[in-house]
Amino acid sequence: MTKDMNSRPVGTKVDPLPAGTKPDGRPLFGRYVLLEHLSAAKHGRDLYASFAQSDPEGDIWTYMGYGPFDDWEQFLAWLEAREANSDPLFYAYVPKYSGKASGMGAFMRFDASNGVIEMGHIWLSPRLQRTREATESIYLMMRHAFEDLGVRRLEWKCDALNAASRRAAQRFGFAFEGIFRQHYIVKGRNRDTAWYSMIDKEWDPVRQAFDKWLDAANFDAAGKQKATLRTK
Repeated sequence: MTKDMNSRPVGTKVDPLPAGTKPDGRPLFGRYVLLEHLSAAKHGRDLYASFAQSDPEGDIWTYMGYGPFDDWEQFLAWLEAREANSDPLFYAYVPKYSGKASGMGAFMRFDASNGVIEMGHIWLSPRLQRTREATESIYLMMRHAFEDLGVRRLEWKCDALNAASRRAAQRFGFAFEGIFRQHYIVKGRNRDTAWYSMIDKEWDPVRQAFDKWLDAANFDAAGKQKATLRTK
């Protein structure tokens, strides 16, 4: 914080931001997973199969604004509409061990003039949940936001009742900022939204923590972690 000529407190000056690289769907390469711009033709069948039988109650859609889907045709129509979007811009999560997409996430609400972007629409099939591939998928999106897009602020928002998403935000190093009460009506129900963020000066130690955790030496032959991810 600094003071202006009238001795009033003001924010620190910000150097002119670069023109701002918009998310363009370029592939994001990791050790264990590949993120590809969503293609209904390429990823649709695998995405549908990843949850259709393993999640019969549709639990992964509980806090999403869409789903569960009654059949393949309904899911395909939804997926084709998502593919056509540029904001949100959707990625398919493709574990290298299978080559089959089994989760999704998106960049959204890109504000180039202020250097802000949000990660959202994240869902993981039951088989992908709690794996190094899942964690690396989030890491690749975070790294892309800070190191390729050059954002100053990365946001994570979720239903305040979504305990799993809130734990994930904290595990990944995001700072809790508060609850927006009665923020949305989702599927006819009230949603209070929990807000989290990470800013550019916080990224480097978080990146180092991810790199250490994702090292192959941190996993046993069954792919189980030896040490937990510690971003703080």
